[in-house]
Amino acid sequence: MSDSPPPASTLHPIDECPDLYVDACVCDEQRNLVFLSVWGRDTALQEFLARLQLGSAENGLDQFHVTLNGHRLPVFPDIDRLEKRTTRQFRGTLFGSLLHLWLFDRRCARPDRANHVAYALIEAGTGSTQRLWSLAMETCPLPLLPHWREPVMAVLAQHEMLQALPGALGPVTAWRLSLRIELLESLLGDLIRQGVLSTHAQASA
Repeated sequence: MSDSPPPASTLHPIDECPDLYVDACVCDEQRNLVFLSVWGRDTALQEFLARLQLGSAENGLDQFHVTLNGHRLPVFPDIDRLEKRTTRQFRGTLFGSLLHLWLFDRRCARPDRANHVAYALIEAGTGSTQRLWSLAMETCPLPLLPHWREPVMAVLAQHEMLQALPGALGPVTAWRLSLRIELLESLLGDLIRQGVLSTHAQASA
């Protein structure tokens, strides 16, 4: 993601916090927040984070809305799963001096190996195959050989263990890896018995 402020035309306001502007947002199928890139003044961002911590309490936020082309898109943040990163201050923008906040599900930064779940955030227009394969190898407790990439990735997609998230706004694509280990072990066993997977790279080409 870029570390310079985006043009104003790519920014979308948060209804509940009109001094904050979103340039990228990813949600899952239930509109749970996976990734948010938001710009604003320091005081506005701190107030936003404090209201998220309050949740459903008075003046808290257990959901918020991003406006896109006149439509209000609901976003549900699970504050217990979220981490934040804040960049340096940018001065002299159309909105004055701005800070850049990234708020994201911690499984975007490191896999949940206990439950075999991870997210990949990929800048739109860049290749995703190698990034997703690396994530699968990192998350899966079963041994995966590097040259198994194509058949194993096909299996993951076919059985919906690797899915693109539909609720992406801005220059980012997002994928969820959710492994069902018993099923995956059985499927890999079948591929090994069929000779599709082998310890030798040339046999799997």
